[in-house]
Amino acid sequence: MQHHRIRDAEDLARIEARPYASFMAHGHVYDALCEVAALHPARIALSYLLDADPATPPRHWCYADLLADIRRAANLFASLVPDETPRVAMLLPAIPQAWLTLLGAETAGLVCPINYLLDAAHLAELVRASGANILVALGPHPELDIWSRAATLADACPALRQVLAVGGAPGATDFDAALSRMPPDASLARPTRSADGLAALFHTGGTTGAPKLAQHTHRNQLHAAWSAAQLYAMREDDVILNGFPLFHVAGSFVYGLSALLSGARIVLPTLLGLRNPALVRRYWSVVREHDVSLLATVPTVIATLLGLEAEPEGHARVRALLTGGSPLPNELANAFERKFGIPVRNILGMTECAGVVSIEPFLAPRVHGSCGIPLPFTEVKAVAHDGRDCAPGESGVLRLRGPNVGPGYTEAHRNAGTFEDGWLITGDIGHVDAQRRVFVTGRAKDLIIRSSHNIDPQVIEAALLQHPEVELAAAVGEPDEYAGELPVAYVSLRPGSRIDAEALSAFANARIPERPAFPKRIEILAAIPLTPVGKVYKPRLRALACEHALTQRLRDAGLLDGVAVAVEDGARGLHARFRRRAAVDAAPDAERLHALMRAFAIPYEIDDRAGDAA
Repeated sequence: MQHHRIRDAEDLARIEARPYASFMAHGHVYDALCEVAALHPARIALSYLLDADPATPPRHWCYADLLADIRRAANLFASLVPDETPRVAMLLPAIPQAWLTLLGAETAGLVCPINYLLDAAHLAELVRASGANILVALGPHPELDIWSRAATLADACPALRQVLAVGGAPGATDFDAALSRMPPDASLARPTRSADGLAALFHTGGTTGAPKLAQHTHRNQLHAAWSAAQLYAMREDDVILNGFPLFHVAGSFVYGLSALLSGARIVLPTLLGLRNPALVRRYWSVVREHDVSLLATVPTVIATLLGLEAEPEGHARVRALLTGGSPLPNELANAFERKFGIPVRNILGMTECAGVVSIEPFLAPRVHGSCGIPLPFTEVKAVAHDGRDCAPGESGVLRLRGPNVGPGYTEAHRNAGTFEDGWLITGDIGHVDAQRRVFVTGRAKDLIIRSSHNIDPQVIEAALLQHPEVELAAAVGEPDEYAGELPVAYVSLRPGSRIDAEALSAFANARIPERPAFPKRIEILAAIPLTPVGKVYKPRLRALACEHALTQRLRDAGLLDGVAVAVEDGARGLHARFRRRAAVDAAPDAERLHALMRAFAIPYEIDDRAGDAA
């Protein structure tokens, strides 16, 4: 596969002027991996750190060995269901067996990576919805309990015919032992090699009573991964530290398959990844010890790294930090670049397009507020509320089409409003400038994104509405410097109710399937704002949540006595206005307000006129 130099829209146009096959020669992930393994058989593809102790030697897979084990995994899955297409559900952290499961299942059939933090009932819903006939899960492990929930799935999911446990478990087939008995070619799996054949199902938008599974073809994944590699200027001597779980498309394709297609090396930072506090404390030492050149993170990790010290020689080889998953505050990126001298590059992605809409090219300067340029052969545009295409710089709802866009959800009736006439509607509000750079200023859809973790507000709302004293409930994201957004909830109570927010929180948390979705706070309102047709008006609630967050930051900074804040959530997304309180003579301390707001990806203005804004 030929590497391409991408800096700007002119480079995109040059690539797009040639046949697509000159950009991506393969139509199947397995075929692309075969080519890379033939070119670099002895080069290390995967390195797995068993723990944070530098004295513990890592495990390595060269490309030839990795391909052989992918073939063994494909053969294993094919042999377990010889009369069916293997449909493999995966409940694994980012360990080597997860990569073998992901790529082996895609070679033999399809894979459905699932968030292993969900509760047993929601895991069962997703496994049933995927039609999985094989389950691969982490067996009993002292650091991460997945098995206590995975062990119940066979009874709850009648289509499951085989359960394999990494590390072994009572009543399950040992994954590693079974793998070792398989031949190191694809003789049993017989890959179909269809570019439009289904490769994977990824759940998205949280989990409700009706799981939403986005379909990926091999073409979708190859295009997203290879395009990301070109925009990041990846080469075979790159080493990327990738602790993302593989149920997240960024971990699997944006920072994973992209590196493998480039002949680069992926370092997997222990079973717990970047949730391992011992590893995080040694982060820069790990970077130095393994010659890491690319860091894959979310904005929350950037904030953590800013609190760590690193000697210049400890990260001398690092050429970029790659981030996405939640809004990137410009000041956070600036602070990281100032402290460590490492360029930060942002991304806009969605599960429904194999993880990538646009990327800031490594070979071009970072542009404030930009999510970069689209992938080659991918069109991104903003559409106004009246359905017309927006002019450059004009805000609307962003949509895209291209080889990365998947064929839709497994349940076709759920495509409306997201997949329309070949376009994927992102739900983000933003604009595209004359240089094809993409900017996001807000979100039209309800999804809450906490540290790149997608949270469906319906999960929170459904839990609260089970309480007999709750009349209405609505959950939104509240801006946060560290997590991007935190879930908060607003409720109105039935007449005569006396329950308080603390009791509601305990009630809801017991019914919400995953801890990241627990609302940070619950606020009881006399009435939930509604639209003229009686629907909850979430833009006003998002504005209230933002006002609450910014007011708290003003209080913490000692500025609240002199400054009030008001927030609107309009066509261009959230916008904050700071104003001097009427009883205060001095103008707002603009310098301190600027410093406070640099940590947020929210447009704002400072009004010197007197008058309470809030």
